[in-house]
Amino acid sequence: MVLEMDDSRAQQDANGRVTHLRKRLCEQGRVVVSLVEAAFKAFYDRDAADAAGVSAEDDRVDRADVEIEKECVALLTSAAHGDYRLDQDQVRSVLTVVKINNELERVADVGAEIADLVGKLADPDTRFPETTEVMTNSVLGVARDTVGAIEKSDPDLARVVLQSEHVVLAFKGEILRKAERRVAEGSMSVDSAFDLHELVSHCILIADHCSNIAEQVIYERTGMIVRHMEERWVERPASDS
Repeated sequence: MVLEMDDSRAQQDANGRVTHLRKRLCEQGRVVVSLVEAAFKAFYDRDAADAAGVSAEDDRVDRADVEIEKECVALLTSAAHGDYRLDQDQVRSVLTVVKINNELERVADVGAEIADLVGKLADPDTRFPETTEVMTNSVLGVARDTVGAIEKSDPDLARVVLQSEHVVLAFKGEILRKAERRVAEGSMSVDSAFDLHELVSHCILIADHCSNIAEQVIYERTGMIVRHMEERWVERPASDS
C-alpha cells in the first residue's frame, strides 16, 4: 500500500512538472509575441529607445529559454533513472516543449534584429511601400495564432499558421517588385532598398519559425509528421516520414 501511494505521488509530481513546463512555454510565447510587436513599432517609429527595450526583452527570453530547457532535461533524466514513469504522450509533450521553446527563442532573436535596424537605416526618412506594414501586421498575426495554437494545443489553428506562410511569401514578392520600380525611378536609394529587403527577410524568418512550431503542435496532438511538398502541406504518420 505504501509503495502504491509513493508511486501515485511520484506520478502526480511528474504530471505537475509536465503541466508546469507547458505553462512556462505559453508564457514564453506571449512574451515573444509582445517583443515582435514592440520591434515593429520601434522600427516604424524610428525609436532608438524602444529598440533598446526590445534588445533587453530578448535577453529575458534567452534566460527563460535556458531555464525551460534545463527543466525539460531534468524531467527526462529523472524519468530515465526511474524516478517517474512518463507515458508516450508525456514524453512527446516534453520533447515538443524543447523544440518549440527553441523556435520561440529564434523568433525573439529575429525581433531584436528588426529593432536593431532602427540605428542602421541608410535614410530613416525613406517611406517604404504601404504593403510593407500590411506584411508586418500579417506576420504579427501569424505569431499570435502560433502562440494560440500552443496554448490551446490546437492542430487546426496550427494548420492556419502553415497556410499563412504562403501569404507572407506573396507579400515579399510584391514589396520587392515595388522597391525595384522605385529604385529605377530614382525615388528610393539602393541602400534603402537593401534596408527594406532586410526587413522583409526577417519577416520571412519569423513566419518560417512559426511554421516549424505549428508542425510541432500538430505532431504533439495527432502524431502526424508535417512535410512541405509541391507548395502544399502534407501530414503523414510518424512511421512513414
